[in-house]
Amino acid sequence: MFELRLLVPETRIESVSDALEALDALSVSVEDADAQTDAEQALFGEPGMPPPKDGWQRSRVIALFADEAAAREAAVLLGAQDFFEGCEMLECAPVADQDWVRLTQSQFAPVEITPAFWIVPTWHEPPAAARQVIRLDPGLAFGTGTHPTTRMCLRWIAQQPAGALGRTLDYGCGSGILAIGAALHGAEPIDAVDIDEAAVESTRLNAEANQARLQAGLPDRAQGAYATVLANILATPLKVLAPLLCSHVASGGALVLAGILSRQAEELQAAYAPYLAIEVADEEDGWILMTGRRPG
Repeated sequence: MFELRLLVPETRIESVSDALEALDALSVSVEDADAQTDAEQALFGEPGMPPPKDGWQRSRVIALFADEAAAREAAVLLGAQDFFEGCEMLECAPVADQDWVRLTQSQFAPVEITPAFWIVPTWHEPPAAARQVIRLDPGLAFGTGTHPTTRMCLRWIAQQPAGALGRTLDYGCGSGILAIGAALHGAEPIDAVDIDEAAVESTRLNAEANQARLQAGLPDRAQGAYATVLANILATPLKVLAPLLCSHVASGGALVLAGILSRQAEELQAAYAPYLAIEVADEEDGWILMTGRRPG
C-alpha cells in the first residue's frame, strides 16, 4: 500500500476528502496538523455540549491507496483542481507491512477493577492476583472497562456484600460488561437491556463467553422490581429515564447511575428527587458515580 499525505486548511477538508474517496482511496483520515504544539486547538466538546469549532485550522489528511500508481495519479488529479488552492502535498510513500491485528491488540491491556477483579482481553493471560475475570475484547458496543464510568460501576459491584445484588437490571447494557460483572458477584436473575439490537447480541455473546447467566433483550424485557438497577449511559438520557429507572427499584434496592460529569451532579439529583434521593459515591477523571437506595 501507498500513503498520500496532504496539508489542508479547514475550509478545504470536505472537498479534498470527498475527492480522495472518489479517486478510490482505501481510507481517508484527518488529523490535527498542529497537535502537541502551541498552535493546537480543542475540537471535541464534552458529552452533551456542542464542539467549540467545526474543524482544525490546519489538518493533515492521510489517504491510503492500493499501489504507488494509484496514489501518484490521485496526487496529480488533486493538484489540478481549483479547490486544492491553499493545500500542500507532503509526501507519497509506501506503508511498511505490519501485523495490524497484533498492533491493534497491543493497545488493549488487562484492566484492574480491584486487585482481585480484572477485565482481560482473550489474547492476554489473567494477572496472577486475579480471582474474578471478565474476558472481553473491544467490539462494537460500549463497555470494555477502559472508561472511568465502567470501572466505577464495576468497583461498586465488587464492593457489595455477598448475596446483596439479588435480581439485577442492566439498563443500556452495551457490551453487557456490568451485567456480566454482576453475575460474577452473585447477582441472579439478571436482565440486560438496550435499544440497540447489536448491543443485545454483543451482550449475549459476551455472557456466553464468560459463562454468565443472564437474559438480554430490548428495553421491554425489563419488568417489575429489581434489588439492583444499573444504568451507565449519559446525563441527558438518565434525566429522561428517571421515573422509569426508579420504578424498577425494589424496596431496599439500589440504583446505580454513571455516564455523569462532575458538574452535572446537581442536575441529576434534581431530576431524581421526586422519586429517589441520589448522591455521589465515586469519582474518577471528572466523571462521577451516583447511587441511591429505596427505603426498605
